Amino acid sequence: MKNRLENLFESKKHNILNVYCTAGFPHLHSTLEVMKALQESGADIIELGMPYSDPLADGPVIQQSNTKALANGMSIENLFSQLKNFRKEIHVPVVLMGYLNPVLQFGFENFCAAAMETGIDGLIIPDLPEYEFENEYSAIISKYGLCFTFLVTPETSDERIKKLDRLSSGFLYAVSSSATTGGIQKSEHIESYLKRIENLGLKNAVLVGFGIRDKDSFHAACQYSSGAIIGTAYIQALKENENVNAATKSFLSSITG
Repeated sequence: MKNRLENLFESKKHNILNVYCTAGFPHLHSTLEVMKALQESGADIIELGMPYSDPLADGPVIQQSNTKALANGMSIENLFSQLKNFRKEIHVPVVLMGYLNPVLQFGFENFCAAAMETGIDGLIIPDLPEYEFENEYSAIISKYGLCFTFLVTPETSDERIKKLDRLSSGFLYAVSSSATTGGIQKSEHIESYLKRIENLGLKNAVLVGFGIRDKDSFHAACQYSSGAIIGTAYIQALKENENVNAATKSFLSSITG
């Protein structure tokens, strides 16, 4: 049986908008409110960040949202409790993004079982090594019907991109640079990189992330991929406007309008 991610990529080929939000930000119980606002405002996928004290791939804005969420009391246990009945209201695909250490502390199989039970569609764990994925965790992830997304960068060789594409399911995450999230990159470098990926004939849809912050950067990324991921700019919008619904509607309409 195909999950929501696979169904989405079959039915929509272009301009897919994946929006990242940090669970427990801006307030501990904001998670579902933010998710509902994203769905209502046109997000195709919600990438739900599990806050961690040392999020290596993330820039200062997302790091600060992680710190705030942890101070608010967010944990994996609390997150699964908040998500218990979220599928009654949220119908778009939802992917959990986070780091390996807290997942291992929770118990990897327990985590995958809880993710499936609540209605999560996929996982992004940037620091899960490829070798361990293949030999230890892939079978568990598949057992619970979850997709798993690997990240590639401009420095990733064609051969390795093809391998990570084979290991991934749902979509492949094309990082626009080797820097942290939120950085601004030169468009000509990104364009040649995305053209290179496009020409590899990969099995998965490709979504571009890092530095996508407005309508222009979103549509530029979408020229050579299925869509793009926006995180830092959305978290910044939530920081600047305490009204989650108004902030979300205004921000997403500025991207898709």
